[in-house]
Amino acid sequence: MAKPYRDKLDPARRQAFNALNIDPGKRVILSLDGGGMRGILTIQLLKKLEAVAGIPCYELFDMVAGTSTGGIIAGLILSGHTAAAIEQLYIGLVNEVFDHRFLHNRFLNPPAFSKSKYRQRLKELIGNATLQESCALHKLDLMITAKDMSAAEETFFSCFLQDDSSWYGTYKDVLLRAVMEATMSAPTYFYPLERFVDGGTTTYNNPALAAFMEAVSYSRADKRVDRSAYPITDIVLFSFGTGISRQFLHPMEAINPKAIDIKFWLNWLMTQTGQDASAMQVDAFRSPVISQTIDFRRYQVSLDPAAMKKLPNTDGLDPKVYGSAWLHDLNEQVLGNIDMADTSKFDLMQLIGAQMAAYIMESGNGFRADLNDTLVTKSGDIARIAKQMSDPQWLDGFVS
Repeated sequence: MAKPYRDKLDPARRQAFNALNIDPGKRVILSLDGGGMRGILTIQLLKKLEAVAGIPCYELFDMVAGTSTGGIIAGLILSGHTAAAIEQLYIGLVNEVFDHRFLHNRFLNPPAFSKSKYRQRLKELIGNATLQESCALHKLDLMITAKDMSAAEETFFSCFLQDDSSWYGTYKDVLLRAVMEATMSAPTYFYPLERFVDGGTTTYNNPALAAFMEAVSYSRADKRVDRSAYPITDIVLFSFGTGISRQFLHPMEAINPKAIDIKFWLNWLMTQTGQDASAMQVDAFRSPVISQTIDFRRYQVSLDPAAMKKLPNTDGLDPKVYGSAWLHDLNEQVLGNIDMADTSKFDLMQLIGAQMAAYIMESGNGFRADLNDTLVTKSGDIARIAKQMSDPQWLDGFVS
């Protein structure tokens, strides 16, 4: 077997791989979901991951991939920032990203926010470094997504190091900060970056499957080379979510939502389509079709009372805001539909992320294996559905 171009066996990295139960011969990919300000949850997990590994993400991983807020975090990792440093930058960036436009909101006279402060801050942080220049800092491969409205397709801004120390990627010479803006330009929240909107508007809010395919299929400039830079059986893929938003909609409320219809359905569609696509990708990785060839590790939580009660309890909340200081006391009203731009709940998401990291360690997982949705609430109404959908009278009498 040919030796990969990046030496995985230096002492610090060998120790990190051992701590995380990673085979030293594997290539390791980090995938980061979108989710607006909820990305602060992801950062709490990355802080704990780095503590376990003993080295920063930019030294641990071979490739980092991200969408929207995950793309912002990926770009900061690429630039050589630790998770703790990213947290401090992120706190400021969130306030700059969600810069309200006067007399504008998502539903009346959108977009709701201006990107001018965010763009200026990225220029200060990143400068005019290209993808290739940024990737070369730590020999770290990259993929960030954006949706091309003009071509009606997803664009993968990728850059891969080759065996001869050159770099390969269709867009390897574009500005990193341009890509970091394109990936977070969510419709109704922000203007597009010319043709590009948020990479998570359709199926790539979770970029794990796209990153896997890009690495396996397109990491080599010369497609005649038999061995991919990322052999399909030699990959460990860490995938981090930002929390699953719940709307807690009663079945009878679906026909007449408690909100202005267009506002409800726009919000529902933008939230639900991405979450459904993410769940489908996770299910595919865990299915026998893929699971026997890849070490897939997903870390996600649903934002509902049942999931919160599985986390270590803490009294770190402001009772004047949340009704109680304790995490386990949070109800559906507080947790329901936490919008990606709802910065009033930034501290809540930060705390949930910290307690999720604590759960991962206290449960014995330690980022050494797939969390397997132990923190994602699965629920169904099988008896009700089976009874109603079998009853002609119920169907004929239902409001149409």
